[in-house]
Amino acid sequence: MSHEAPEPGGLAQPSRQAQPAGVVAATPETAAAVFGARLPLAEQFVAILADTGITHGLIGPREAPRLWDRHVLNCAVVHEAIPVTGDVQRVIDVGSGAGLPGLALAIARPDLELHLVEPLARRTAWLSETVARLGLPNVTVHTARAEGLWDRLDAPWVTARAVSNIIQLAEWTLPLLRPGGALLALKGSRAQGELEESRTALTRLGVVDAEVEAFGAELLDAPTLVIRAAVGETVDRRRFLSRQPSSAGSARRRADRPRGSRRSGPAAGGRRRHQS
Repeated sequence: MSHEAPEPGGLAQPSRQAQPAGVVAATPETAAAVFGARLPLAEQFVAILADTGITHGLIGPREAPRLWDRHVLNCAVVHEAIPVTGDVQRVIDVGSGAGLPGLALAIARPDLELHLVEPLARRTAWLSETVARLGLPNVTVHTARAEGLWDRLDAPWVTARAVSNIIQLAEWTLPLLRPGGALLALKGSRAQGELEESRTALTRLGVVDAEVEAFGAELLDAPTLVIRAAVGETVDRRRFLSRQPSSAGSARRRADRPRGSRRSGPAAGGRRRHQS
């Protein structure tokens, strides 16, 4: 997932020492606390983001100096929202873009089975190549829209970052959840306000519990704010079938397109790429 200027309120702020554009900041000490023995993998991921992530238009060139704090660590700390059970847990990351948060979670937590869902073929090609370079056996890449997988894929957890407002995001993703599952939407400083404005609509969609949670407060300059929206034992998919086809790809492109970049062509739907 690419981000030229995400909402700053809930995101880690860049280092106080200015870094030249295009130069990646040194690995922060806090990264070891998040990634442990898999820190070299995280460093390789950051290097890829700073290289082909920028040249492919997935990350804005000005983001290179703050890839660690503002993007990779900001996403990786959300792994704390998913308890360690001893079993493999599936996570569907919708609108993956540059692999944020999906690849950051897959590196931090090898016990998670990540499914990265992105409608743009050029982005899933980059994701598949990155997964292969990192050697991540716990990641599968899907060239598809979220609603195209409603009857093909489900999980107890769905994640998304900077895709759309919480109501629209819930319309696209709740049918992917297993009974009792939860959507984890990474948000900025307006997370609480957005949630309060959306509670009634979320309840109508089948959300039985929703709250804002903060992660990484002890590691980041500002914690990552997440709207957790949990569903009950049943999700009535009939209420979603009459809705318009998902424009998650368009919403993501509007949210993360580097300024001055050209619009992308239509997504290629339904094709799935696997990495082992």
